[in-house]
Amino acid sequence: MQPYSPVAADHQSAVDTLIQRMTLAEKIGQMTQVEKNSLQPEDVTTYFIGSVLSGGGGTPTVNDTASWAQMVKTFQDATLATRLRIPLIYGVDAVHGHNNLHGAVIFPHNVGLGAADDPALVREIARITAHELLATGVHWNFAPAVSVPQDIRWGRSYEGFSEDTERVIRLSTAYVDGLQDSQRRVLASVKHFLGDGGTAWGTTRRYDWLNGNWQAPGDSFKLDQGDTQVDEATLRAVHLAPYKAAIEAGAQNIMVSFSSWQGLKMHAHRYLLTDVLKGELGFEGFLISDWMAVQQIDRDFYTGIVASINAGLDMIMVPYDFKTFITEITRAVEAGDIPMARIDDAVRRILKVKFWLGLFENSSAHHDLIPEVGSEAHRKVARQAVSKSATLLKNNLGALPISRSAKIFVAGNAADDIGLQCGGWTITWQGESGATTTGTTLLQGLRENVEEDEQIVYNAEGNFEGGGERAQVAIVVVAEPPYAEGFGDNGALTLSAADVALIEKMRAVSDKLIVILLSGRPLLIADPLALADAFVAAWLPGTEGAGVSDVLFGDKPFTGKLSFSWPRSIEQVPLSALKADADAPLFPLGYGLS
Repeated sequence: MQPYSPVAADHQSAVDTLIQRMTLAEKIGQMTQVEKNSLQPEDVTTYFIGSVLSGGGGTPTVNDTASWAQMVKTFQDATLATRLRIPLIYGVDAVHGHNNLHGAVIFPHNVGLGAADDPALVREIARITAHELLATGVHWNFAPAVSVPQDIRWGRSYEGFSEDTERVIRLSTAYVDGLQDSQRRVLASVKHFLGDGGTAWGTTRRYDWLNGNWQAPGDSFKLDQGDTQVDEATLRAVHLAPYKAAIEAGAQNIMVSFSSWQGLKMHAHRYLLTDVLKGELGFEGFLISDWMAVQQIDRDFYTGIVASINAGLDMIMVPYDFKTFITEITRAVEAGDIPMARIDDAVRRILKVKFWLGLFENSSAHHDLIPEVGSEAHRKVARQAVSKSATLLKNNLGALPISRSAKIFVAGNAADDIGLQCGGWTITWQGESGATTTGTTLLQGLRENVEEDEQIVYNAEGNFEGGGERAQVAIVVVAEPPYAEGFGDNGALTLSAADVALIEKMRAVSDKLIVILLSGRPLLIADPLALADAFVAAWLPGTEGAGVSDVLFGDKPFTGKLSFSWPRSIEQVPLSALKADADAPLFPLGYGLS
């Protein structure tokens, strides 16, 4: 039998032809997504695997563009040995640039882009991200998050553009549009459906049958993967609206949330996945599960598979034991527990997207884009995003802009640390401190802006008292440590005692004190704020830290406006508590000095 060729074929008729020719094993293979370290290329051929992914930190041994392209090609080439030669689609979490790739440009996390509130800029960031992904052969990005975080204690708050649904809509639709540019198209995965940003504190479940798996929700998880306990009207108005807008903007893939709504896991929620999303909203793309989420539905894997597929899941991110998944879903179809019509519908949706992406014509890396990866042109856009994201919360006594002739003391490890600038989802899943990738630190940006190098004196610990000198300006840079997902759930939201002490220490040796906060969310800063003459929320700016110096010295104006309300105390968290409080927040949504 000759391999299928889609030459000049209409997508629908081409898909129908393929469906008619496919065996059950070939169909189930298309519904299976496996983590790249959990299979060999020959497994792709044997089991007709439809998708492979790199989880956070899932890099080749040599983490560079060429090695990425070769790694993806090895899996893609394995599909050519299958009977129908259906290409796979390779996916990654490129949530702020191609953030797993060393040397790629890392943009501000969404919390910062929400403060910039510039859809055209977000569209360009997504377009650049698509180009850097395609240079490595990756055609699927698990982004954007269209979460609407209602509780900043959530460790994924920085993945949300805003607590405000309308701001989320205008920025996330711009991202989808930029990523899925008709000339250089990467599939957007709009996530996480539905209500992941609205879970209640302390509602994250534990699963005794997942004990020993380091990626199962642990004791630190308080909000992430929890239960959204709101009525349907609120669920629709706050959390569903961005999905409706994303579908209208051309979204072809949606990732389902670990979380629950009123006690029912989203991965088993037929009403929301099938009746509302596919029926009412007319979503014609395919649904992908999150990492091992199907295993959370029931201790019996078979039961979880049946529930999730019948609820509307089309592709399952296994991601490890794919052979067991394939065995069990095959058994479920043969037993009649999953209708063949449901399998055909899932595979049809997946194949339509693969045709739409052009994978049948070209599934290879776009080698002409390799010179763009980490290029100066891309870094210039990222630097612009950093300066537009920075939000000025306080500016007394003309502390800003800084004079280029001033003597400046700089303190704080975060002033000269790419890893702290980038936060989680950077090279590794949780992120790390240190020189994890290439870029420009905030300190380097400061040095670029002064007249003489010796004007800036840097000591991470703030040990300046011994010299008997005072600085005209002191800059203290403090940061949250990197985190991702539920490992960042935090019931305190305070700066460390060491950071507070450093701010106090620098107050004593300077005429004007400027505090720069690197964080994925608002923190409780009332006391440090009182000590500072100027206070800047720089969020998680990514690799181009010099963009912060652009606004400090007045080369660019401060234009960032808070996309999250900034609480005065922990009693004003979550957002519902703040709205019910007679006292105003420290800073309201939309606040930002010019």
